[in-house]
Amino acid sequence: MKYSEALEHKKEAFENADQSVKDNYHILIVPANTEESTKYIETFSKNPEKYDDESCKKFCSDDDYQVVSFKKEE
Repeated sequence: MKYSEALEHKKEAFENADQSVKDNYHILIVPANTEESTKYIETFSKNPEKYDDESCKKFCSDDDYQVVSFKKEE
């Protein structure tokens, strides 16, 4: 999906998530390409506060995105 669609999808996912999901999981827009997504998630995980939704654009080569969630590191 295009970035604007992914942004809307993330917003809906966050609004529909219960508080425990919001507290314990990252909900991210990532490149749909697996290699690019993996690189972005690895980079994001090192310092999540440094990244915003648009940060994923720097890792995406084809303007194709998806929304994922994964457990926050403790």
